[in-house]
Amino acid sequence: MPDYPERLAHIVPGWVKRGAVYHVRIRAREDAPFPLTDQRVASGLLYSARRYHTDARWYCRLFLLMPDHLHALLAFPPEQSMSDIIGAWKGFQAKRHGVRWQKNYFDHRIRHRSELEEKATYIRLNPVVKNLCATENDWPWVLASG
Repeated sequence: MPDYPERLAHIVPGWVKRGAVYHVRIRAREDAPFPLTDQRVASGLLYSARRYHTDARWYCRLFLLMPDHLHALLAFPPEQSMSDIIGAWKGFQAKRHGVRWQKNYFDHRIRHRSELEEKATYIRLNPVVKNLCATENDWPWVLASG
């Protein structure tokens, strides 16, 4: 049986084109004291995601909160590490809002326009599929830009 690393490297290979979009999923710990969709926390998380976009720390196409995780479609500046950016964002949210995150995160590089559309649809429909709302437009905890 092979040994698996406890932490994934999340290193972007040099051949990946600048501006590549990633589907990122970040989970809250199981012992989290409140859902990410709690009004007091959700507004702050979305504000911070928008602020990272405005400050060009990442380019956010879509950011959606679920009670125990979030999904995002993000691109990162080439001069900074994706792990450093996400780690800083998670750290700030932990200190500011008391969010308890799982240690790592999932990322998948989007390779084609059709895959981008497929992932965006999957993300937007996630609350509907989980019976949290009737339609994707009913879900308040989303940030979307072109």
